[in-house]
Amino acid sequence: MTPTTSFDRRAFLRTSAVAGGALLIPAALASPADAAAVPQFAHGVASGDPLPDGVLLWTRVTPTPDATPGSGSGPDVEVRWDVATDPAFTNIVQSGAAATGPARDHTVKIEAGGLASATVYYYRFTLDGVASATGRTRTAPAVDADVSKLRLGQVSCSNWQAGYFSAYRHLAARTDLDGVLHVGDYLYEYQVGGFGAGGVTVRPHVPAHEMLSLADYRRRHAQYKTDPDLQALHAAQPWFITWDDHEYANDTWSGGAGNHQPNEGDWNARKAAARQAYFEWMPVRQGPGGQIYRRFRWGRLAELSLLDLRSYRSLQTTPSSGDPHDPARTITGDPQMAWLKSGLSGTDATWKLVGNSVMITPIAVGNVEARFLEALGSLLGLPIGGVAANADAWDGYTADRQELLGHLKDNRVKNTVFLTGDIHSSWGADVPIDRSSYWWNGNSVATEFVTTSVTSDNIDDILKIPARTGSVVAETALYAGNWHLKYIELDSHGYSVVDVNPQRVQMDWYYITDRLSPTSGARHAKSLATPVGTQKVRAAGSPVA
Repeated sequence: MTPTTSFDRRAFLRTSAVAGGALLIPAALASPADAAAVPQFAHGVASGDPLPDGVLLWTRVTPTPDATPGSGSGPDVEVRWDVATDPAFTNIVQSGAAATGPARDHTVKIEAGGLASATVYYYRFTLDGVASATGRTRTAPAVDADVSKLRLGQVSCSNWQAGYFSAYRHLAARTDLDGVLHVGDYLYEYQVGGFGAGGVTVRPHVPAHEMLSLADYRRRHAQYKTDPDLQALHAAQPWFITWDDHEYANDTWSGGAGNHQPNEGDWNARKAAARQAYFEWMPVRQGPGGQIYRRFRWGRLAELSLLDLRSYRSLQTTPSSGDPHDPARTITGDPQMAWLKSGLSGTDATWKLVGNSVMITPIAVGNVEARFLEALGSLLGLPIGGVAANADAWDGYTADRQELLGHLKDNRVKNTVFLTGDIHSSWGADVPIDRSSYWWNGNSVATEFVTTSVTSDNIDDILKIPARTGSVVAETALYAGNWHLKYIELDSHGYSVVDVNPQRVQMDWYYITDRLSPTSGARHAKSLATPVGTQKVRAAGSPVA
């Protein structure tokens, strides 16, 4: 027995004043003096990757005061889990126990199987008689079920230092969702002050330095999961999640990152640390080869392909290095591209949804005023002369984009909708194979809806100008040069709701009032839809109720 395992966990519970997993002091922030007050399930509960017969369940336990995230301390313990059809747990249908300890940072992730399809379930974890918060989840419909709707909250770019996660609170309050789609930048790697709200740090990161080691990534994941609004949304809905770059470092590619310097150690070691912490802390399945790209079906209505556009991509081009049209360059890697194409053309689902971390719609920016070009370049990563350092979106990997869009055209694949984040702004677009000819033939092979950031800086924040003033000029110029763009809003923060039925896919954009306020309100801003069989974005009459 090690010195850490000799601690009486029951004595710890008696002194911690915890009941039902209530959050008292975030474990990621606790000091040795107040560690005895850290609740046993301080990081909430979560579920994800729902299948017709099962779902992933997640939590993190703090069995002793020293077992803080990233510490490598604390005993091995066995945590019980229960799944029931009612929140009072009078009808428990599945249960079991899972071992955890410092080797996996005291996280628990289990596959709850043997469940009925299209069914709401409640789950909890217990250790030494203390229960976690109760989570609510649901399974997917049967593969061949006739389904009338799928409704998802969609979010991206949730930067702790840039404000509060009110977008999550508003989504958690909805009772009409089937799940949440997070398309990347769930957390950020920066040091305190590295990336805040227009240069102002609203909530400082833990650890205070940039994430580099396994302990760093674990502590940062832990900090984010102490946010009450994030906890509430995880507990309310199953999540479909993929990563973008900031789960590692800014502008990640297969062999490095823009925000990784030689004095920060070996990139492969850092990458391995980031991946390990991610799979420990997130309700996400990992494929047999370590891949995160994966696919989910919602009866005959929809199939969702979640992409990984960081692990296999070539180095981003710059204005002085590399050609974005080089056919040897890739954003997906060959195996993922083959998987994606075969899935899109091989499914009998009505809608082919693609969880896409960076924008696929081609954009021309030559007529945009210079001061906005620099700000746009920093968000879009477009190869626009000396404006942007990296071509980070599909615009920097045009051969892969042409291969994918050509596949849709040649195989007459209808109803493909890309659901995207990353660029801290809102967009709705037809996706043409050839942007330059769209103005006269109007042909498109897919549509794309881009959700804005939960908190990360928009154009007005970057330029430090009032919202909905100068940015409107840039939006007007973008419309003029890109007829396939149907909606652009460069300033607001918030979330979206994606509603899918047999007739159309609709996106509703909601913007929060103030990211600097933990009680911010939200308002509906825009609704667009793509009708079945059209590959076109249209105005929608009203948001879904």
